[in-house]
Amino acid sequence: MSRSDSTEVTAAALAIAIIPARGGSQGLPGKNVARVGGVPLVARAVHAALAAERIARVVVTTDDDEIADAAHGAGAEVIARPAALANATASSESALLHAIEALAPEPGTTTVFIQATSPFIDPSDLDTAVARVESGERDVVFAATPTHGFLWRERADDADGASAVGVNHDPANRPRRQDREPEFLETGAFYVLRTEGFVRAGHRFFGRIGIQRVHPDTAIEIDDAADLARARVLAPRVDRRLAGGI
Repeated sequence: MSRSDSTEVTAAALAIAIIPARGGSQGLPGKNVARVGGVPLVARAVHAALAAERIARVVVTTDDDEIADAAHGAGAEVIARPAALANATASSESALLHAIEALAPEPGTTTVFIQATSPFIDPSDLDTAVARVESGERDVVFAATPTHGFLWRERADDADGASAVGVNHDPANRPRRQDREPEFLETGAFYVLRTEGFVRAGHRFFGRIGIQRVHPDTAIEIDDAADLARARVLAPRVDRRLAGGI
């Protein structure tokens, strides 16, 4: 279903997608305009948000002219992000709060925080998550993928001879994969937030929190050159699957 054949849903939509994308990146310079599948990452995030039926506005907050141009070209509004909120120590929450203040959304608006560093976002996942918040089921819904992985942590103190310890399992009594309840890995792709609750809390996890399960193929978050290379290899297959679902 496209926006053109769902005017009733679109007209009623109150959700605003906000994509913070600063220019500086220590791990991967120019990260937010790096191309995956031939498209800058920030533009991919904009396209995913625009394809979601329950999102009425898509806004990119940035301090960088190249990112702003790419965002405009993809169809987003752009808010100038102050330098004080665009350094390496500034939180995403600070950029979101600044954008919300600038936008002055209507009461009852839902905020969809999208990270451009997640190149594979399914618009249907965004719609489902927004619906759960708008219905009052949850105050926050975030993207995560199920995992049955056994996690370990290296010990700082090796006095007892143990070099590592199990985090989410007892190494002496490990159940079969099919007998374990899945845990969930936060992908970082998106967080749907009840706006008033987020503004009061000042952080993205508050109230009743829900998980939006996403496909493992979409769970890539780009932090460095190796992540970018892997996303570029996967893009032809994942993009075909996402295009089939839109």
